[in-house]
Amino acid sequence: MPTDPATGAAADRPPIARYGLGTAAVGRPGYITLGRDGDLPAERTVEALRDRTHALLDAAYTAGVRYLDTARSYGRSEEFVAQWLAEHPAAAAEMTVGSKWGYTYTAGWQTTGVAAHEVKEHSTAVFDRQLHETRSLLGPHLDVYLVHSVTPDSPALTDTALHARLADLADLAGQGVRVGLSTSGPAQADTIRAALAATVDGRPLFTAVQATWNLLEPSAAPALADAHAAGWLVVVKEGMANGRLAGRNATGDDTAALRALAARTGAPLDALALAAAAAQPWADLVLSGAATVDQLASNLTAATLRPDPDDLAALATLAEPAPEYWRTRAALPWS
Repeated sequence: MPTDPATGAAADRPPIARYGLGTAAVGRPGYITLGRDGDLPAERTVEALRDRTHALLDAAYTAGVRYLDTARSYGRSEEFVAQWLAEHPAAAAEMTVGSKWGYTYTAGWQTTGVAAHEVKEHSTAVFDRQLHETRSLLGPHLDVYLVHSVTPDSPALTDTALHARLADLADLAGQGVRVGLSTSGPAQADTIRAALAATVDGRPLFTAVQATWNLLEPSAAPALADAHAAGWLVVVKEGMANGRLAGRNATGDDTAALRALAARTGAPLDALALAAAAAQPWADLVLSGAATVDQLASNLTAATLRPDPDDLAALATLAEPAPEYWRTRAALPWS
């Protein structure tokens, strides 16, 4: 029987379990998802966002989601997730948890007047510090640990001292931690292929990747297929393009094909966008970045959808040149 790439368990899970919950949008008061001002409580206190995160985790688990994604730079997301896991030990035993290191959250729980919301550094010092921080919160609930937002110029691809530390983490007896990377930018494919070539003592270093793929930015697909063929866990992030493919925002000519399919099928735009990601043969998991329980429920209806080849061909017309897509993303406001 085939096994699940994230857990090694038999891959006879219900379709909903191919979807995970990402916590970037609710672990900190500021993020770049369009329309977020109306999604979160007016008072974005730590307590309010902890409650929102826990409500989403409750709903996700009840629906059948078994993969959670967090990161050191997502404000207090790891803390919120860890608290929920501690309060739900039976659920925690079923969950696969992925986190990321390499960005430090620097916004001080502010949304405006911030020089930088996060600072990127892929050094051994940051790895050592952030792994300790992650372990202190998540304890044994760390199954996948990714270098956050790797680009072709990142030392994470070439630093042999860092590689040795990552290999040690992957080799810890009984820990079962998959070491990998997340990618961003127009050269995601180059990053993934460079990571595929990275070895320590003749063995592949990385075995997981979390990459941006959506109907507007599908350029990483061939490299993700290579990663899947190599046995990597492949997780799709930003399947809704930071809200650009949500119904409230997908109103222009650039998303006409998506709206036409939604009109014909009666399916919500967000679910169709995520179903298109899940239809890629190399995609093991697709993340929802929902900020409300209603958004999560709508996102997860993707598991009931099966876009056919004609549907996918029509949706492929939404693709933008990768540099254009990433310029647009970089201009999205933190709110």
